[in-house]
Amino acid sequence: MSQKTVRLTMAQAVARFMTAQKTVIDGETVPIFGGVWAIFGHGNVAGVGEALHAVKDVLPTYRGQNEQSMAHAAIAYAKASFRRRFMACTSSIGPGALNMVTAAALAHVNRLPVLLLPGDVFANRLPDPVLQQVEDFGDGTVSANDCFRPVSRYFDRITRPEQIIPALRRAMQVLTDPAECGPVTLSLCQDVQAEAYDYPENFFAEKIWVPRRIMPDADEFAEAASALRRAEKPVIIAGGGVLYSQASDSLAAFAEAHGIPVMETQAGKSALPHDHDLNMGSIGVTGTSAANALAEEADLVLAVGTRLQDFTTGSWALFKNDGLRIVGLNVQVFDAMKHDALPLVADARVGLEALGAALAGWRVDAGWTAKARAGKDDWLDAADAARAASNAELPSDAQVIGAVQRGRRDATVVCAAGGLPGELHKLWRAEGPGSYHLEYGFSTMGYEIAAGLGVALARPDDDVVVMVGDGSYLMMNSEIVSAVMMGLTLTFVVLDNSGYGCINRLQMATGGANFNNLFRDTHHVALPQVDFAAHAAALGARARKVQSLAELEAALKESEGTEGVSVFVIDTDPLITTDAGGHWWDVAVPEVSERSEVNAAREAYVKALRAQRAG
Repeated sequence: MSQKTVRLTMAQAVARFMTAQKTVIDGETVPIFGGVWAIFGHGNVAGVGEALHAVKDVLPTYRGQNEQSMAHAAIAYAKASFRRRFMACTSSIGPGALNMVTAAALAHVNRLPVLLLPGDVFANRLPDPVLQQVEDFGDGTVSANDCFRPVSRYFDRITRPEQIIPALRRAMQVLTDPAECGPVTLSLCQDVQAEAYDYPENFFAEKIWVPRRIMPDADEFAEAASALRRAEKPVIIAGGGVLYSQASDSLAAFAEAHGIPVMETQAGKSALPHDHDLNMGSIGVTGTSAANALAEEADLVLAVGTRLQDFTTGSWALFKNDGLRIVGLNVQVFDAMKHDALPLVADARVGLEALGAALAGWRVDAGWTAKARAGKDDWLDAADAARAASNAELPSDAQVIGAVQRGRRDATVVCAAGGLPGELHKLWRAEGPGSYHLEYGFSTMGYEIAAGLGVALARPDDDVVVMVGDGSYLMMNSEIVSAVMMGLTLTFVVLDNSGYGCINRLQMATGGANFNNLFRDTHHVALPQVDFAAHAAALGARARKVQSLAELEAALKESEGTEGVSVFVIDTDPLITTDAGGHWWDVAVPEVSERSEVNAAREAYVKALRAQRAG
């Protein structure tokens, strides 16, 4: 019996395949692709464009204003969906494709799924060199899209229409695998997009993808449980894997049963509600005093679903107990074994529940738990002081955070890069899982505004508030137009400190002169006076510049529930940051300099290096 086939172009096959991929959310079967972001050009308009038009009623296509920012929106959608659903992005060849490379790296670092479908050159090579083609003098197989290779979990170039069958199947395996999850790039040669092939009908059969929950190895589990039972001062670091595993309840139950304090990474913040008495808040360089004091003493760290990057570990100088052991509970063995950790390769929820059962009846000494709770009380007092309203002409970022949260108590906050993430990590009071959405793995300026779109699409019932500095706003603001076009309800709070305030403070801290960060310290003939409110209004938003924290708070309260895009702008101080909490961060200072300030910073840097753990 011959296999039933359907004749389609390769691009049509891609579109039809995507519509057949499903998942189950709260008992309901839904499309796993939330849509496709597209900017058409030569290399994808004729093939992919025609194919997406045919399925637009079941697979919506959204037009972005910039390929990087539309990919940011897609990635934010996946993050806000806890990796249960994701999106695709398609671009033309050349600059359109390369604009997505930064976003691919963002997704790669953060272990987030996105399907990238850049157009490519002609597979038959007859018209070469085509418009925007990158020619390698020594390798005829190279195109601009090879830049995606190091920042893709899976990369393939489709040079024959039938190659898309194994490529798409492999793509879905990677996009849905908890350990391998990340960006997939399928580079689609533009002539092949239009070529027809007799595809087997079963290739387009509905397929339901559900999260794989990896079970722990018996020997690894026994060693990890034994290490925990022997610990006298254990702590838990909750990373993004807790949220992606939807393990918040299991984490709370485990911490409560055993009296172990919990601290959260940027990706893991909101794993526990801020007012849980064992939630010590943020850890590391942007950590609370409560979390970091415990981390310094800890003899065991249960690292759950975290990459243990340098901001979390204080560049590996935070942990000062010579007997420290790390238990790495992670779906990815690469992360589970960092710094000679005892690996516990397993799903976060499965692992926590199994450890809880194995440790039934065991609790840490009550004094350790009491110390944690007392430290949290002290921290909350310090945080309240930092967030408090002020009549200062130029408020701090922390004070703006306080005003935003008072104005929108139940908001889901979105941010990335600069000084705001550090202050938000310390000071934002996250209520429920996913109510804190920060991109700090790749720390990508320009993510914020586009990410707001992705979060709003993924969580339409949330009150989404994007906090963004003037630097990021100037880098990438065009998706405000998309938000207006799409009828999304979003609030943007723009903090204008006239430059790159965060990196200016780092420059000063390492002994450098104020140079090329704040507008006033750059080469200039005239200082810019950017009217961000007028600019946002020109893009279609309701926009207003507020003159004080009180006015911002009142404006946020008044606008809550108002449909559409709102933008509020406030001037802020570029130099003030929250002194409470925090930790040293390894930023190399020059060994020699004519500046005495640099030499003093170098001396302090060398002293700080002595606390760094080598392994």
